[in-house]
Amino acid sequence: MAVNNLTVSMSDVHAATSQEYAAMPTSTGSSTLSLTGASGAQYEFELYSWGTEFKAVCAVYSISADQRNGYHTMIYIGQTGDCSTRFDAHHKAGCFNRRGATHIGILVENSERSRLAIEADLIAAYNPPCNG
Repeated sequence: MAVNNLTVSMSDVHAATSQEYAAMPTSTGSSTLSLTGASGAQYEFELYSWGTEFKAVCAVYSISADQRNGYHTMIYIGQTGDCSTRFDAHHKAGCFNRRGATHIGILVENSERSRLAIEADLIAAYNPPCNG
């Protein structure tokens, strides 16, 4: 159940709405993140702990904060042509820190046009505070 339109449970994918996301464990020990855009399109992200170093891949990403009660709060949605450098000195790092960022969701997408469209679709759905 959502506390507000940014906070969601990690325990039940089937309860997720366009304002929610839920992560489910995979066989590799990581989690997947399912986000639904304003268009109704669904996007699957790999979920990683904050501070994870990434290879130079193109991706759409989400930043969230674990509320330690089974809920996460969506903080930011962005896109990049190189995940290996994107988080070192992000222009919204101060906002991420103030909001208690704990996780990064990665959706690998090589096409910049597609990344920009997915980013816009998800921002329209979630309106994360650090995107403002």
